[in-house]
Amino acid sequence: MGSIGLEIADGVAVLTVDAPDVRNALTPAMGRELADACDTVDADRSVGAAVIRGANGAFCSGADRRTWNPGADQAEDSAFRDTGAVYGAFRRVGTLAVPTIAAVRGPAVGAGLNLMLATDLRVVARDARLLAGFLRIGLHPGGGFFTIAHRTAGREATAAMGLFGEEIDGTRAAEIGLAWRAVADEDVDDTALALAAVPAKDPDLAREAARSFRTEIGPPGLPWDAAVEFERATQMWSQRRRGTQ
Repeated sequence: MGSIGLEIADGVAVLTVDAPDVRNALTPAMGRELADACDTVDADRSVGAAVIRGANGAFCSGADRRTWNPGADQAEDSAFRDTGAVYGAFRRVGTLAVPTIAAVRGPAVGAGLNLMLATDLRVVARDARLLAGFLRIGLHPGGGFFTIAHRTAGREATAAMGLFGEEIDGTRAAEIGLAWRAVADEDVDDTALALAAVPAKDPDLAREAARSFRTEIGPPGLPWDAAVEFERATQMWSQRRRGTQ
């Protein structure tokens, strides 16, 4: 039901979310695989940067809802662990030892938007579709969305996307600071790789710089780990509620 690809060349690791049937939606198994790939990157001291991308012209359309059971007890052990595997995946991306770039084409929705926001920098296609989407499907935001969106785009954009379901394209994302650069769809990967090549020239320095950057910048306020758990209980309530409406 999908896989995570990992390629390393010239000091740059490229992690690819690949589930073509569902526009690269994440399953719990893929979340665990992504976390394992991050461990591999961190252990390879020749790597100085990482690019996170999706296969076949799409970034990530969210969590794979084929693996959901909305009416199930979300506090039951296996369900709780599976949700945590998806959340843990983009949290793990956010703690990679190297500078990270999201190369975003097509949709980045729900958990996919969280995965995009987990990186240090974003390059997006001008026609990319960026959407939190949680409230549209009767679900409370999860994964610390409010915290990681706010640290990147500020209060207004976080409210618009998280509370009011606003969808934006890549051009708008760059205008409001949610992305560093919006380019033509066919140029996204090459632009991200060119940016990654700079820190990749000196992996040891890149890792130290990434550590300092994240320590100094934050996010402030509620720590991300705490935000994940803070949102999780209410999201579990909202998911169970979907099964009864």
